[in-house]
Formats: sequence, C-alpha cells, structure tokens
Amino acid sequence: MPQPLLSSDDEDFVIQTATTRPTVLGKLFTRWSVRKLADHLRRNIARPVRIGREALRCLLARRGISFQRTKTWKESPDPDFDTKLERIEYAVNERPDRTFAFDEFGPLGIRPTAGSCWAEQGRPDRLPATYRRTHGITYFHGCYSVGDDQIWGVNRRRKGIDHTWAALRTIRATRPDGAPIYVILDNLSAHTNWRMKRWAAKNKVELCSTPTYASWANPIEAHFGPLRQFTLANSHHPNHTVPVSHSVVTESLQGR
Repeated sequence: MPQPLLSSDDEDFVIQTATTRPTVLGKLFTRWSVRKLADHLRRNIARPVRIGREALRCLLARRGISFQRTKTWKESPDPDFDTKLERIEYAVNERPDRTFAFDEFGPLGIRPTAGSCWAEQGRPDRLPATYRRTHGITYFHGCYSVGDDQIWGVNRRRKGIDHTWAALRTIRATRPDGAPIYVILDNLSAHTNWRMKRWAAKNKVELCSTPTYASWANPIEAHFGPLRQFTLANSHHPNHTVPVSHSVVTESLQGR
C-alpha cells in the first residue's frame, strides 16, 4: 500500500529533526544516517511520521539538506584583534604593491601520498604504500607578493629565527627603493624575536602580526590549500627539491 503524502507541517518536522543533533533528542549516537532518521521518525511517540528511506532522501535534497562535514572554530582572545586586522586590511587593500605575506608550510615528508585523479572506472591509479620518511622532514618557507600575485619559497630542515630573517631580507630586496614595505606573518616565536624587530624597524619593514587564532588573516594561507591539493596529494616525489619546483608552477598556473 503506498504511503500517504506528507503535509507541509510534517515535512517541516522532518527537516527540523534531521538538522537537530541526535544527542539533543536523547540518542547515544552523534549523527543521523537515513535509516536511523527514518526509524526515529516512525517510532516518535509525540509525532510519528512514516516515510521510506528513498522518499526521505528526496525530501532532504529538495529542501536543500545535504550530508556535510562539521567544522570547528575558535574565537580569538587577542585584545588587539581589531587593530591588527585593520592594519592587515590596510596593507592588503591600500598598499598591495608593497605588501608581502610569509609563513611556513609543513612538516613535509617524502613518501607516496594518496589523492585523486581521473581514471577509467573501476581501475584507479595506484601508488606504493609506505609510512617511512627516508628523506626526513622539511618546512616550506613561503613568501607571497600581494601586488604581484606570486609566491616563492625554499625548503628548510626546521623553523627558526635565522630562516625567517633570511626570508625578510629577501623580501626587502625585492623593493630596493628603501620605501616602507609590509610583511604579514603569524605570532610564531621565530617571527617575534627582538633582534628581528629591531632590524625591521631600521630597514622600514613593518611586521603586521595576525591576531591570535586568526591565521586565516594571512593571505598566503589561501595558497597553501592548492599546494597541498595539486602538489602533495597523489604524489610520489623522489626528494624534497621536486615538490618545491612544482609548487611554484602550480601557483603560477592558479593565478592565470
């Protein structure tokens, strides 16, 4: 016998239930499957709703409800949050030709890394599996020129003040006219050393620190995602030099 069509109120109740955490409704699991949701709706004493799994899938899709990964967030406790963010926005929007972003990306290991690619159905591309990092780990120290929309960098065996300082000197050399430049970077201890700050002030380099827990404010972060997706994922690099050269090519193509 076919199931009766749901009323508009019943559909609203289904959507409300689907978007409510199961634990709120006294369940011992943390997410709904279609089967669990349909079973809960049918057994609901206060308002039972009989709906099949396929009809439930169609209803959820029609009402714009899809299965998604949850995301985490953390509020910044930085008392200077607004001030720091305004300074970064000023540098990026008002002085883009003199603004650079710096950060470290890693740790990076040399080993086959799973990813995705186009392949004949049922015959996926395969990579050898190993968890050994025979070449050790490195960190990609990247610099991004906001005005030029270009990224460059070098691999280092570790993070440190000396490597950050070398990056700042390289950035300063790209604008040899002596006029002020802006460098956006996070609050890593290697970025806040007093000697480096003194050098920056002497050489007209304004260090624009991102607020605490707000790494997203650094423009270079938006480029690390494509690097991970197109350079590291689905890769089997022989050494640490190859992914760095691929990273520059990847970012060049991304900007076109």
